[in-house]
Amino acid sequence: MGLNRSTILGLVTDLTTAGLVLEELPHDTGRAGRPSLVVRPESSHTYVLAYDVGVDRLAAARIGLGGIFLDRRESAWPLDEPTDPGKVADVLTGFARQMLATAERGSRCVGVGVAVRGIVRHPDGLVRHAPNMGWTDQDFCTELDSRLNLGVPVEVDNEANLGALAEHLRGAGVGSDNVVYLHGDIGIGGGLVTDGRLLRGTDGYGGEVGHMIVNPRDGSLCGCGARGCLEAEAGERALLAAAGRDPQATGQEVVRAVVSAADRGDIVARAALHQVGDWLGVGVANLVNLFNPSVVIFGGMLHDVFLGAAAQIRSRINISTLPASRKNLRLRVSALGDDAVLVGAAELGFSASLADPLAILADAPEEQPVPASPK
Repeated sequence: MGLNRSTILGLVTDLTTAGLVLEELPHDTGRAGRPSLVVRPESSHTYVLAYDVGVDRLAAARIGLGGIFLDRRESAWPLDEPTDPGKVADVLTGFARQMLATAERGSRCVGVGVAVRGIVRHPDGLVRHAPNMGWTDQDFCTELDSRLNLGVPVEVDNEANLGALAEHLRGAGVGSDNVVYLHGDIGIGGGLVTDGRLLRGTDGYGGEVGHMIVNPRDGSLCGCGARGCLEAEAGERALLAAAGRDPQATGQEVVRAVVSAADRGDIVARAALHQVGDWLGVGVANLVNLFNPSVVIFGGMLHDVFLGAAAQIRSRINISTLPASRKNLRLRVSALGDDAVLVGAAELGFSASLADPLAILADAPEEQPVPASPK
């Protein structure tokens, strides 16, 4: 890091005093002489609340410094009910009330990170459009912050951006500075890391790969109003419809049922996976030609789709990409699995405190109020 030992000692001492890190002896190194102390995050003392606002489920976690899950909650969200932002904020506040009640005495929440399926403006977190949830220009950040009333920063971002960040820092993209992350559930989102930084675009709308047009001539109608978007051709509903299943059913289990049926020789399920895999391969091929990533990671339900249609996806990539662009390309499934988005939301929640940890701790209230129950 280019710092001398006395400077490092001073910084570590400050962080230890603040309760952010621990110094401990390493495990047996096998080397002679006195070993240096190892500095590790103090996960139980400082934490954030991380939320994943899905179309059909709401998830929450209390995550300590270093990415350690300390508590978690989850609830299905009925698709036949309007996804009202206020009601969602009420549910998430209830999760916070439960999780804060179990927190270690003297520990502090330093931030809140929220992942939303939709187009989110950066840096203020305004949800400009979330078609699968029916949200347009929703200031969900304020909705949630006013209910939590914790006195800490509340940040909102797109779920695929946060999944990409998580996989880059802690998952299948570790060691790579150029990563494409694709997250699938009812829709398809994408997050792009280029030269080690999350690609956001002018207002934060970069990476909306789910609405890349892949089938302009005969494409299915997408929730965004266009035809032939990647999520309309390769998303969960497209797979279920092609496999003759109820397209209104949701969740990874119904996708896994199609993949399992295809493995057992079901001709219709195999044809559905082939079709969806081909369109997914077209989308990935476009991304490879545009961004030349070293790794493409499939998360959410695309984890299972990739495992069931890898040959078709690879075939389409080999046909449709420049040889130089795919030479060093690796295709991977998410290493963090269902936790990827929550881990990314935690990274977002910690962003302010990592930029200036001592100042954030100084500003955080000593005794944080427990959010009140909705009236």
